Amino acid sequence: MKANEFDQKFDDGEDITQYLDLSQAKRSRSAQTTVKIDLPIWIVESIDREATRLGVTPQSIIQNSITEHLSIHSH
Repeated sequence: MKANEFDQKFDDGEDITQYLDLSQAKRSRSAQTTVKIDLPIWIVESIDREATRLGVTPQSIIQNSITEHLSIHSH
């Protein structure tokens, strides 16, 4: 299959897992560590509200926000 065909199937929302060799799949940069930070209550409450609104965890809100900030400012 050509790359553009694969991309089109993905873009169309088709299940593309049959075309992948998942036995060799690895998550890059997947090692994690715990970080303790002190935040004002209003920030924690805002994060909780946004997480509830999106149906995700507060941790994912924080991780995505930091990742987005770093990707914007690293270029």
